[in-house]
Amino acid sequence: MSGLVEAARAAPIVPVLVVDELRHAAPLARALREGGLTIAEVTLRTPAGVAVIEAMKAAEPDLLVGAGTVLTGADVERSLAAGADFLVSPGMSPGLLAALGDNRRLMIPGVATASEAMSRHEEGFDLLKLFPASIAGGVPALKALAAPLPHLKFMPTGGIGANDAGSYLALPNVVAVGGSWIATGEDVAHMNWAGISRKSREALAAALV
Repeated sequence: MSGLVEAARAAPIVPVLVVDELRHAAPLARALREGGLTIAEVTLRTPAGVAVIEAMKAAEPDLLVGAGTVLTGADVERSLAAGADFLVSPGMSPGLLAALGDNRRLMIPGVATASEAMSRHEEGFDLLKLFPASIAGGVPALKALAAPLPHLKFMPTGGIGANDAGSYLALPNVVAVGGSWIATGEDVAHMNWAGISRKSREALAAALV
């Protein structure tokens, strides 16, 4: 099993973060670690995204910080230069695949069908992101995929919340779930660090039951 799969299995709750202001990066990283989380995905949906990755790594070096919404070769280069530990994309394109080169072992590509999952596995990706999970079939879809494709491992993301994360994590082919409920945009904007730590602890406790 790959290092990426094992890292996700050891930290089954992956907060998906959208951070607009760089000043929020360090306290956000501390809040997640105080809540017991060891991994986070910072999306590149805002101009601050890459700088936030670098600042979170500086504030909490033991926190695995990945870059999300990686769409281009330039995104790959910027993210890795900032110290990103892993990469996440909503899908895969020929251009992005070529740009990854030897770094594909760090990528969690998005898939929505069995054919896409099989193709990504053949290309050397060990961990796949079912996305958007709630629209792509959710728990029933992952159960169905487990029978013919038991070797594939998933990190479903998209539409998952505190109420159903446990249902996903109970599946044998799911090693982690990604979600924005732990640190919402509103939480971050209002600097609700205590609330983020609390939700982190609650999510982790539920995941490890």
